Amino acid sequence: MKPAIALSLAAALLVATVGAAVTHDEAHFAAGMPGDRAKPARTVTVVMSEGDGTMKFKPDRLEVKKGEQVRFVLQNKGALAHEFRLATVKDNDEHAAMMRQMPDMKHAEANSVSIDPGKSSEMLWRFSQAGTFEFACLIPGHREAGMHGTVAGK
Repeated sequence: MKPAIALSLAAALLVATVGAAVTHDEAHFAAGMPGDRAKPARTVTVVMSEGDGTMKFKPDRLEVKKGEQVRFVLQNKGALAHEFRLATVKDNDEHAAMMRQMPDMKHAEANSVSIDPGKSSEMLWRFSQAGTFEFACLIPGHREAGMHGTVAGK
């Protein structure tokens, strides 16, 4: 096979694979999908902290409307690394089991952010589905210590 043809085939395969991955990711997130920076969003600041044997998000409850876009400003005010993962309780249960097997896992999915102590991050999310969702820190022991919250979508 000529190098130019091989290169063209490889490029076509890459485009097909990346396109399939984007489609899978959008269908994969039960709570919605990554937001569009060109569209308006409500800003919600979520503070992560720990102390006195507990770990928490503040606020730990949020109400959204189907189709609403939220810009989460995530602030880790604690002394430990934390994460913010938005999914269904069932999906978080399954992912938490994986995290127990691989406790040093860092997230690179659109619905998850890992944040070091004293740092901040953002997540822009569009709640395209109605339902009840959970945001949680799935680092082993953190969710069990109270680090989870609820998003109620109507």
